[in-house]
Amino acid sequence: MKDAQSRASVLVEALPYLQRFADQTVVIKYGGNAMVEEELKQSFATDITLLKQVGINPVVIHGGGPQIGKMLDQIGKEAKFIDGMRVTDEETMDVVEMVLTGRVNKEIVANINSAGGKAVGLSGKDGGLICADKMKVERNAPEFDVPEIIDLGHVGKVRKVNTQILNLLESDRFVPVIAPVGYNKAENQSYNINADLVAGAVAKALGAAKLILLTDVPGVLDANKKLCSKLSTIQAREWIAKETISGGMIPKVNCCLDAVEHGVSRAHIIDGRAPHALLLEIFTDEGVGTVFSEAV
Repeated sequence: MKDAQSRASVLVEALPYLQRFADQTVVIKYGGNAMVEEELKQSFATDITLLKQVGINPVVIHGGGPQIGKMLDQIGKEAKFIDGMRVTDEETMDVVEMVLTGRVNKEIVANINSAGGKAVGLSGKDGGLICADKMKVERNAPEFDVPEIIDLGHVGKVRKVNTQILNLLESDRFVPVIAPVGYNKAENQSYNINADLVAGAVAKALGAAKLILLTDVPGVLDANKKLCSKLSTIQAREWIAKETISGGMIPKVNCCLDAVEHGVSRAHIIDGRAPHALLLEIFTDEGVGTVFSEAV
């Protein structure tokens, strides 16, 4: 009886969230250990299927850095990074497309479909989904009067998201699963784009209720290294200035802040290493990570 009552309490706690997010879009960046460990892959697929079943519209954007690195090692291609970004020459771009769209994307789609969902795999080339431009990176160099321009090759940024294809899939109860490969029609060129940036751009374009980034950390930590469950945009920028937020967390936090400042109601950084982290974040009072909003 106690177990039954405990399950009933969980359902009751979830009810207001089910009502609040019915027919709303939730954009999820899927990466880290959640994409590697078999148990976590299955729990993620189940979470996505359940979200769709209860009337929420999940859109998945996935990474694939470790898988790309492994393939480059297999062909004897040295991986190079500048400021955390992969230098992508033409040969590397071919590997990026092959791994992201041909292997990783299809595995995620298959997992969701096996869990009872209806997933469709896409890249930025499909239906002109992600229009991209070459990313220009500048670095201050004391020996020059002007910033040095760093050429990362086929690394891009999102110029525009064509939401028509996503709206059609959502209305037909499909789950879009997007590989972060953009396309520039005028140049007939593919671009490798950071998955966090693609997720943020998609969330803004769709006017999503939530943007959720799955990571391999609990969330944003305060100066005492304790998890901060809520941050306003003002607080987050202050913490970046004070270097309380530093390193690889900065671009993820900036991605969340940009989304919130452009119409996304809430943005989250959560620990994808926790089974069913998505459900815990969306349907419980406590959540499992850090939530960002204009005012908390």
